[in-house]
Amino acid sequence: MANILVVDDEMGIRELLSEILGDEGHVVATAENAQQAREFRAAGVPDLVLLDIWMPDTDGVTLLKEWQRDGLLTMPVIMMSGHATIDTAVEATSIGALNFLEKPISMQKLLKAVQQGLSRTTESVRPPAYQLRAVAAPAPEPSRVVTESPFVPATTVHNTAPLAILSPETPLFSLSFDLPLREARDAFERAYFEHHLTREGGSMTRVAEKTGLERTHLYRKLKQLGVEPGKLSKKGG
Repeated sequence: MANILVVDDEMGIRELLSEILGDEGHVVATAENAQQAREFRAAGVPDLVLLDIWMPDTDGVTLLKEWQRDGLLTMPVIMMSGHATIDTAVEATSIGALNFLEKPISMQKLLKAVQQGLSRTTESVRPPAYQLRAVAAPAPEPSRVVTESPFVPATTVHNTAPLAILSPETPLFSLSFDLPLREARDAFERAYFEHHLTREGGSMTRVAEKTGLERTHLYRKLKQLGVEPGKLSKKGG
């Protein structure tokens, strides 16, 4: 688990990166402009910064120069932009940026860049600069599984037998065949994803593997169905 600061003036980018990185077990803080980023850096040293280049108040390259000038560039910084030129990317790298990601950023490139950035972080343990998600790590017991959820602290989940979704004895879900097809399908899909989220402790990575969906598609599907992974991970505790 690492403390990661995401600096971007676009709310959608901040939310998407927070969800993806949070799902990987990281603690994520966000800043919508350079001033907020300065305040976060003044409060402590994050393990990694994802920094947008084009922002309305101060651009990312200028902020990077400030941190280098003031001796604050002590953490890996990955620059992001959808409009930057090669010269801009080269300049940012020469100042001290570790990497450059071009928007739209694929999940594979993002996670690879973050992993590389964190591997450069010093091995000394630093106190968190901010704590949005507290993750405990209790030792696993033979009859229990310890899982880390991107939405709530890690919880201990009892192993359960597979649920027979259409069984009358199943308290989780019952389906009326009098419903219109679309409503019946949505009800089934909602119960299907809730079942897997509960069993996997809210881990989107494992649910994506179980259901065979690409994770970005899974995020959109859950939002469409009104399923809240965070609440379901608590039920598994």
